[in-house]
Amino acid sequence: MFANYLIGLREGLEASLVVCILIAYLVKTDRRDALKPIWIGIAIAVGLALGFGCALEFGSQELTFEAQEALGGSLSIIAVGLVTWMVFWMRRTARHLKADLHGKLDAALRMGTGALVATAFLAVGREGLETSLFVWTSVRASSDGTEGPLIGVLLGIATAVVLGYLFYRGALRINLAKFFTWTGAMLVVVAAGVLAYGFHDLQEADFLPGLTNKAFDISETIPPDSWYGTLLKGVFNFQPDPTVLQVVVWSLYLVPTLAFFLAPSRPGKDKAKPAAAPVREEV
Repeated sequence: MFANYLIGLREGLEASLVVCILIAYLVKTDRRDALKPIWIGIAIAVGLALGFGCALEFGSQELTFEAQEALGGSLSIIAVGLVTWMVFWMRRTARHLKADLHGKLDAALRMGTGALVATAFLAVGREGLETSLFVWTSVRASSDGTEGPLIGVLLGIATAVVLGYLFYRGALRINLAKFFTWTGAMLVVVAAGVLAYGFHDLQEADFLPGLTNKAFDISETIPPDSWYGTLLKGVFNFQPDPTVLQVVVWSLYLVPTLAFFLAPSRPGKDKAKPAAAPVREEV
């Protein structure tokens, strides 16, 4: 449940910050007349994300078992790729997110209503589609037959909305650069489990060999239905009897990705850009 809460919090907060920055900029520049097109674009983006999630959930139920596993495994790999790109992108651009959005909004204001709707839709829609895909694959990977994973996601999104509102009202200040770095690192760990589960799905679909070739089996030591087994599965997508391929994929993804993500920025790269103080969102 914690892993899914983290996903909802991290992805939801990114979308909330985008909305806050757009709305606050229009209010501060006395362009309240442009708020309606922005909210329309946001509503369309949210509707698209929800529709995409529903299509994944209910559409997959009509497939055969093998097709479900093949679809789930393939989408897990795609979701991990998108999330990996996202956490690296946010780590690199968190300091300049507000300026980038302000520039796009200024251009849209000059072009008219349609451009404002499109700007809000694109800014929020990308986050929404990524969230829907990663949430669906993560919930599927960590599902234990209960509503816990989904509840975790919803609680994370709800927390993100509250934090976004507090940012907007000026009641909360945090170092967003550090926040996105540490939550990004935790998401990489979660993504490693989702990736390993995705390859297991492809093995169950007979797309990949080695389903019976177990790396180890500690089911008796850590029973999957025990409270600590459930906790490990919910947080790390831990499986007590993974295949050799799962362990190899998990290791090859997690170790280098986490090392690159947590590595300090190169001095030369920092000098190439104007110096900036750590981001403390002031929307």
